[in-house]
Amino acid sequence: MSFGGFTLIKTKERNHLKFCTLASGSSGNCTLVAGCGTAILIDAGISMRRIKLGLGKCGIPPERLSGILVTHCHSDHVAGLGMMSKYFAVPIFAPYITAGVIAAQSPECAPYITPFEPGADIHIGALKISSFRTMHDAHDSVGYVVSDGDKTMALATDLGCVTYEVEARLRGVNAAVIEANHDVDMLKNGPYPYTLKRRILEDNGHLSNFACAALAVRLFESGTKRLVLAHLSSENNTPSLAFKTVCAALAERGCAVGDKIAVSVAPRSEASEFFEI
Repeated sequence: MSFGGFTLIKTKERNHLKFCTLASGSSGNCTLVAGCGTAILIDAGISMRRIKLGLGKCGIPPERLSGILVTHCHSDHVAGLGMMSKYFAVPIFAPYITAGVIAAQSPECAPYITPFEPGADIHIGALKISSFRTMHDAHDSVGYVVSDGDKTMALATDLGCVTYEVEARLRGVNAAVIEANHDVDMLKNGPYPYTLKRRILEDNGHLSNFACAALAVRLFESGTKRLVLAHLSSENNTPSLAFKTVCAALAERGCAVGDKIAVSVAPRSEASEFFEI
């Protein structure tokens, strides 16, 4: 079975690492990563129906998933886990505290959960996944770097701020999905109550376009060739504003977007294109 040039079954010819976001935003997050005969999800914060629809567009039946990695326990990252466990028995990998929360909230998931310590490496099929701690207002919040032994991609959203650990783990990856949640002025002048604005702006909240742009520059300088801006707020950001902010910062460092690096924005409620590394 193949999709977009990627063959799910191993052959003598090496398969390229690919990824796409099936949804990205405060209403739900789910990312597909596939390579060397292994397909995994990072988060399952949308309904099983939407996950199946997104996977179907990529040519992957849910029965072929080898695992679901969870970043943290907020509902927009775990809402679909219960149904995926019930109907497809997909293994779930989550940090210890997150694993306990998931098992308590969705007992049907408990038999399929493998807990790990944040910072640990996980091997799923042909893929090696390295976890790293992130600053967010959820226990054991993590991001991931996925490798097929040759290429690497990272997912780092719900950051709040870019810590030394986050930047160190992302440095040198071939591609990265990074958070560009809000424009600071839009957030400050927007309709959210003060307490919610303060939560988003704090170091354990969400990453702004400006902070995302600074991270993008450092990743470009470390050799990253593709960036996908993700987890955009529907109230406090726009895809064009996030894109322009990041591209302007890269241009100031002499980086021509589309030539030296590719930048795109993840759709909120539908699958992105399939990116091949």
